[in-house]
Parts: sequence; structure tokens; C-alpha cells
Amino acid sequence: MIDTLHIKNIGIIDDLTVNLKEGFNVLTGETGAGKTLIIDSMQILAGGRFSKEMIRTGEKNSYVEASIYLKKEDGEEENIIVSREINIAGKNLCKINGRLVTVNELKDFMKNIIDIHGQHDNQYILDESTHIEFLDNYIGNKLKVYKDDYKKEYDKYQKIKLELKQNYGDDLEKQRKIDLLKYQLNEITEANLKQDEEEKIESKLKIYNNSERIASCLNESYYALSNNILDEMSSVLIAIDKISNIDNKYNDLSSRVRSIYYEIEEAERDLDSYKDDIDYDDEEKQNLEQRLDLIQDLKRKYGNNIDEILEYKEKIEKELFDIENLDEYINNLKKEKNKVEEKLKSLAMILSDLRHSASLELSDSINLELKDMEMKNAKFEVQILEEDKFNKNGINRVEFLISTNIGEEAKALSKIASGGEMSRIMLGIKKVLSDVDKVPILIFDEIDTGISGIVAKKVGCKIKEISKKHQVICVTHLATIVAKGDQNYYISKNVKNGKTITSIKELNEDEVINEIARISTGEITEISLNHAKELRKSRVA
Repeated sequence: MIDTLHIKNIGIIDDLTVNLKEGFNVLTGETGAGKTLIIDSMQILAGGRFSKEMIRTGEKNSYVEASIYLKKEDGEEENIIVSREINIAGKNLCKINGRLVTVNELKDFMKNIIDIHGQHDNQYILDESTHIEFLDNYIGNKLKVYKDDYKKEYDKYQKIKLELKQNYGDDLEKQRKIDLLKYQLNEITEANLKQDEEEKIESKLKIYNNSERIASCLNESYYALSNNILDEMSSVLIAIDKISNIDNKYNDLSSRVRSIYYEIEEAERDLDSYKDDIDYDDEEKQNLEQRLDLIQDLKRKYGNNIDEILEYKEKIEKELFDIENLDEYINNLKKEKNKVEEKLKSLAMILSDLRHSASLELSDSINLELKDMEMKNAKFEVQILEEDKFNKNGINRVEFLISTNIGEEAKALSKIASGGEMSRIMLGIKKVLSDVDKVPILIFDEIDTGISGIVAKKVGCKIKEISKKHQVICVTHLATIVAKGDQNYYISKNVKNGKTITSIKELNEDEVINEIARISTGEITEISLNHAKELRKSRVA
């Protein structure tokens, strides 16, 4: 149940805190006081859509927080704090027990805690995917034993299917993979790649692409050395040798000059050799360029360099070997899959039979509730369809259908147009399923639209019965529903410092009587008070 709800800066709500209780919580107040804003705030907290126009004028953000107590399977209560803050730029900050979550995570978490029903809302029970869960919970332990066994086999079935897929158990997929691997292996093998080959090709092409400039520079350098520098250095060496025996420093200088002369002489020989090696071969250049293009193409497909391509080749050789030798393992998996399928089929048929049988009982129970709420011509149906493949629930798909008038075709719940009819249909379903519906908090926003008189009285009785097993929060304008409240709250608005603000007050018994009288006739008189007291006596009924 929601224990404390805190709302800040939403619409005309400035800063409001309300402490709710178990059972039937009724919210009343004049039109425009902020009742629906409170429901909207809980919808926001449940992960619903939010418009920045809802942020209170002059403020930069809105904030909703709730302290929720949930009963665990062992009977103990768990306290959960859920909050959502939204700023003017539309940025969300959602938390569950202080942990940041996304809006979708918040929505997924809260859908099992709060069910908000308004005249035009699509609710949890309107989601077809939940209908099989409602039916199964209605059947109870009689079905649960078989469903648990089915789930174990289904998990095993899914695991085998995945393993077969990963190990190419599908013959067509296996052959496709073999063909692909063989193509890749052949492409790399035919290329006959060698380590460092790419660097050598690039170096050779660099020389070819600069051959004219290289030849010119080598020739210029060679002739400069052979015609000038060596002759001059020879003259220098002869002159220094003549005085080398006079002093050690001249002898050292002679040695250095001799060394330089030999270095230049060696450079001349190299230049002569290099310039003669420059031989431009256009055909070889084209072959090298084609080879480099091939390497680049293989790099795009199989790796960033030749080493990685060769590593990839080894990998696909192993994978190809493994696939071609998987037949025995795959055949065993397929046999196991067939055995599991037989078990699944048997269990799925048991589940289907139980559902078909219970669907009639559930339909009859809900139809009785609808008749009790003056929908005597309505016909509720639980439709069970069988699919040709296994799903997590067996082979069934379940959908709730309704026909509200004689001669009309039964349609999905979401297709019902009348707000008053939808309110009663939803209440009828929730009343029958209240024992098995695991959503602990039900919120009804003006579901009394389009009903009055005896129907309104019966609707109040149904909500009261539902509140025995769920916390119910209800916004209403009908005195007969207000009179059923375990706790009644009055929402009002007033002006403070030039701004309109919403406030909420839990009413005592005398104030509840006055509120029932006000709603009944629009004014509080002795007659309306007596009528209110009579209505209030029916609270425990």
C-alpha cells in the first residue's frame, strides 16, 4: 500500500503530503481543486507520460515521491521509496530505493504495484498479454503444478534450440556457413600472403614513384664528388702528409683527413652503384600496385594487417573443421529436442484443457457481477486460442472479450466505447479476480462517469469488496461511493500570496457526513444530513 505520497510543483499543487491507509480511500472536493492532479501525480510516479506544462507556473521542476509497503511471500512487509523528478527541460530523474533507474525501468517495476483506472485509460487488465496470467491465477494450484513442470521443459527446449543454432544444427544454415568459410579460406590462401610483404611493396613503390627525382639527385651528387671534391681532398691529404712528422697534432690531422677522404671515396662508389640501379619498370610497378590493392581488400575483410589476416585464416580453418565434424553431436541434440517437444506437447495440452474448463467458470462469474451492476444484456467471454508453436505459457493465447448488447459481436475490452459500461466491466472483472490479482494498489479516477442511482450504489459495493484485498484510492462525485470510504479526504484550493494552491485534509466522521450531504444535494441541510447518515450506515455492507 501507499503509505505516504509527496507531490511538489504539479499544476496548482505547491507542496502537498498525504498519508493514505489500507482499505478504501476516497478523495472528494470541488471541481478544479486538484483531485485529478493527485491521480496524475501517481500516474507520473508509475512511469506515465509527463508534459512540462504540468510544472507549476514559475517553478523549474516537479517532484513526486511515495513510500510504499509491500507484503512479501513470507508475510513480512518491505518498504520501498519511489520518486521521480522532472525539470522544465524534460529531463527525468527516477529512483527506486535511492537507485537511479530509467523511466522504462520505473514503469516496468510499478506496473506490478499500481493499476490506475480512468475512463479512457488502457490498463494492465486491458493488455491482452496479461489475460492468460489472470486466468492461470484464477485456476490456482491445480494448474500451477503442471505449469511449473512445463516451464522447466520449456527452458530446456529454448536452451537446446539456442545450442543447435550456435552449432549449426539447422542444415541449411550449416551449409551456408561452410560455404562462406570455404570462400574466405580460399581467398586468403590464394593470396599467399607473407609477413612484412606490405611494407616491402610500399617501399618499392615509393622508389618507383620518385625514380626521376632520385636519379637526378644521385647523378648530380656523383659527378660533384668524382670531378671536384675527391681531387681537392687528395691535394689536401698530400699537403698535410708532408708535415705530419713534425708534430703529433699534424699527424692527427693527417689521419682525420685521410679518414674523410676514404669515406668520400666509398660514398662515390655507392652513388655510382645506386645511380646504375635505377631502372624504371612500368609493368612491375603495376603488378606491385595490384598486389597492394589485393592486400588492402583483404585487410578490409579480415584484419588490420597481414598478421591478423593470417591469424583469421587459422581461426576459420579450425571453425570449418569443427563444423564438418559436428554431425554426431548435433544429431544427439536433435534427438533430445524431439523428446522435450513430446513432453511439452503433453503438458501444454493439459494446461489448455484446464484453461478451457476454467474459462467458462470465470466467464459465468464475471457475467453475474455485470448483471448485478445492471448490465443484464452484457456477455463476457474468455477466448482461448491455440497456436502452432510453443510459448512460455504453452500453446494458448487468451483474450477477454465483451458484448454489451444483445446481438452484438463480442469484442476486445479495449474496443468498448461507453465510459459507464467500461467502469462496470472493469469492476466486475476486478471483483472476481481480486483474490488472484497480485497488483496491490488500485486507483480509480472518476469511474462513476455515466452512472447513477442503483448502479452507482452497486458500484460502490463492488469497490468496497475489492478494497478488502487491495488498497483502493478513488476520486468520485457520487455520494453512495463516498459513503463506503474507510478513509475520506477532502481536496480544496485557496489563494496564498497571490497564488492558488491545493490542500488536502483527512475528514473525521462528522466531516464525512457533511461531505456526503454536500455531494448529495449541493447544500448541507437537516434532510441531506439525515440522508447522508443513512448512506453512511451502509459502509460495512
